[in-house]
Amino acid sequence: MRISDKAGIKKQKKHTILIIDDSDVNIAALIRILSPDYKTLIAMSGHEGIELAKSSSPDLIILDIIMPDMDGFDTIVMLKKAVSTRYIPVIFITALSKPEDETKGLLLGGSDYITKPFSPEVVKQRVKNQIRILEYIKKIEQLSRIDQLTGLPNRRSFHERLLSEWKLAIREKTSISLLVLDLDHFKKCNDTFGHLMGDTVLQKVAKIIDAITKRPTDFSARWGGEEFIVLLPKTDTNNAQSIAELIRKSIEQKVITFNNGQSTQITISIGVNTHTPTKNCSLNDFLHYTDDALYLAKRNGRNNVTVHVPN
Repeated sequence: MRISDKAGIKKQKKHTILIIDDSDVNIAALIRILSPDYKTLIAMSGHEGIELAKSSSPDLIILDIIMPDMDGFDTIVMLKKAVSTRYIPVIFITALSKPEDETKGLLLGGSDYITKPFSPEVVKQRVKNQIRILEYIKKIEQLSRIDQLTGLPNRRSFHERLLSEWKLAIREKTSISLLVLDLDHFKKCNDTFGHLMGDTVLQKVAKIIDAITKRPTDFSARWGGEEFIVLLPKTDTNNAQSIAELIRKSIEQKVITFNNGQSTQITISIGVNTHTPTKNCSLNDFLHYTDDALYLAKRNGRNNVTVHVPN
């Protein structure tokens, strides 16, 4: 997985706003206000808006309250019930100006409330505020899935990806391989050079692992401490072993130089496990057997790749 994109290469994608309103006049006005900065989608009823929200996953919904068949209050209740639309922020924009109406809208999960007739500048700013909050939340969510020292995905992120790929392998009847990697005698490295130097070693090792696991479906992460883990979907045992051996050799040959001029080399032990899962297979067993392979690699002298052999 590549954590960062090169700045300036891609133009930032426009955020998408879904407008749910039964008035052509209001829709036209909102499109004029928002279309220069956002992609807009239109639904003219609550039912249509809910289906469009589920299929298109907009970043923000602007919702009228007074609509036939299903009003805005009923619509937001349905949006908040559905898992796929629950967290999409909703701005009410309505002619209902009583405080109790605004309170009801906010209590039902609305993020903001604008009364008609509306000012274009107010709409722009309220929308901008919600998009800013959304981006902030997404950034926090992204950071919560990244190991801050190495820049690799963390254990939580890996578990989510592993579960997704495991289910896909079951559906497609394909093999999936896992590598668990542990630096040899890392405590000695820390004791000799200090923890700051140890952090440098972890960063250098992470870069090597990330550079080698370069297919779009490959997923490497920091498992914890001096352990790393690599997921290789649609990869058989021989290819997984080859990738593991390439990582092992690359780390063994790497001379790691510190800022003070000192340098060191380190080795790594790797356990490999490959399986074609079915619905009756246990994901926990898959992880357990990979750990067993790593244990054997350590017991067999370290600095080697050991493949789990099913009984």
